[in-house]
Amino acid sequence: MKETDTICAISTAISGSAINIIRITGEDSIKIANGILSGLDLTKAKGNTISHASVKDKDGNIIDEVLVSLFRAPKSYTKEDVVEINTHGGAFVTTQVLELLLNSGARLAEPGEFTKRAFLNGRIDLSQAEAVMDMIDSSTKNSLLLANKALKGDIKTLVEGLRAEIEDVLLHITVNIDYPEYTDELQITNDLLKEKTKYLISKIEKIIVDAESLRYYKEGIKTVILGKPNVGKSSLLNALLKENKAIVTSFSGTTRDIVEGDINLGGIILHLIDTAGIRKTDDPIEKIGIEKSIEKLYDAELVLLVLDQSQDLTFEDKELLEKTKNKTRIIIGNKSDLPKANLNIKNVVDISSLKQEGLENLKDEIKKLFIKDSLKISQDLVISSSRHISIMKRALDSLKEARNNAINGDFLDMVEIDLREAYNALGEIIGRGNPDELIDELFARFCLGK
Repeated sequence: MKETDTICAISTAISGSAINIIRITGEDSIKIANGILSGLDLTKAKGNTISHASVKDKDGNIIDEVLVSLFRAPKSYTKEDVVEINTHGGAFVTTQVLELLLNSGARLAEPGEFTKRAFLNGRIDLSQAEAVMDMIDSSTKNSLLLANKALKGDIKTLVEGLRAEIEDVLLHITVNIDYPEYTDELQITNDLLKEKTKYLISKIEKIIVDAESLRYYKEGIKTVILGKPNVGKSSLLNALLKENKAIVTSFSGTTRDIVEGDINLGGIILHLIDTAGIRKTDDPIEKIGIEKSIEKLYDAELVLLVLDQSQDLTFEDKELLEKTKNKTRIIIGNKSDLPKANLNIKNVVDISSLKQEGLENLKDEIKKLFIKDSLKISQDLVISSSRHISIMKRALDSLKEARNNAINGDFLDMVEIDLREAYNALGEIIGRGNPDELIDELFARFCLGK
C-alpha cells in the first residue's frame, strides 16, 4: 500500500437516497474512471466541470446513468486529480460501480485517507484536517463555528505566530553563541530572556484558560448523576431527556448499569450518565453497577449529586458529599413536592423530577458554571481540542523551565534547549514533526470516503 496509489470510496451513507457519491483520487483516477464510463471522454474534460455519462460493466451493459465531477490537480481537495461519480441512491447500484473501479486498478481508501492526502500534499495542516472531522461531528451551533474557524486556518495562524516569536529569540541566542563578534546584533541577556519568556508564558496561559472553556462547546461535558438508591436519579435523567430512557420503580437498586443520554443546553452538550445507587449491598450484579458508578465519577466533569430533601441525611448521603467535594458539582434536593427535612447544606437546587418542577433553575446553575457571558468565540479564541490543549501545556512547561534557567543565570544554550522544546511542541498542533503513528491514529478516526 502506497500513498501514491489511486484510491476510491463511497463518500455518502449508503441508503435509499436520491444519489450516492463515489470519490476517486490519485494519478490514475481519470484513467480508471474513464474506463468504466460510456458517452464521455473524461481525459478531454476540463477541470471543475460536471458531465453526464453512463457506467458500463465489463460486458458493456449499462449499470447506471450518472453525473461525473472532475477536479484536476492541484485544484482539488487532495491536490491530486479527483473524480466524483454521482450514482443513483441504493446500496446495490453504488457497490456495483465501486467494484468496477476496484477491478480497474483503484484501491479501497482507508478511513480518512482523502483528508490525509490533503494534509500530506500540503493543502491543509493537521489542525485543519481535524476540523473536517469536527464539522462532521458537530451537534451545536458553537461547535460548528469552532470547526469552521479551525478549517479556515485560525489555529494555524495562532500557532505559527507563537512559534515565530520563540524562533526570533532562538535566532538571537544562536547568533550570540556562535558569532559573538557581531556586536551590532541584539545581545541576549538573562534579564532579557526573563522578560521575553514571561510575556510568552502569560500569552499561552491565557490561551489555555480560554481553550478549557471552549472545549466544552466542542466536546460536551461528562455529567454524572449520583446518589443513593431511590433518590430520583433515573427520574431526573428522564425529565432532562424528556423521554423514559431509564426504568423508574419504587424498589431500591433498580438501576444496575450505566444509562446515558445527551441534551443540548445553551449550545453545550451534556453527556448525562445515570448511575447505580451507591450503597452497601450483597447483590453481586448490583455491586458491579456500583463499581461502574464510582469509575464514572472519577472521569466526571460535572456531578449532579441528588439528595432526597424529604429525609434527613443518611450515612450514604454524607459519604457521597465527601467523595464529590473536590469535583465540580451541583447538589440537588429532589422531591420538593414533599414536606422538607433539614439537610443543613448550602446552595441546594430544589427540584421535583416527578412533577417536572425546578428543572429550569437546575439548567441555569449548570449554565453559570460552564457558559461564561464574557466568553466570545472571537478571532483570538480558536483552540478547543483536548489534544491541542495538552500540547499547549507542554509548551508552557518548557517555557517556564526556560524562564527558571534564565532566573538562575544558566548558560544560554541551556535556555535554548527548553525554548526549542516549546517551539517543537507547538509545531505538533499543525503537523510539524508529528510521528507517523500519531498521523495514522488521527486519520483512522475519520469515516470512509472523507
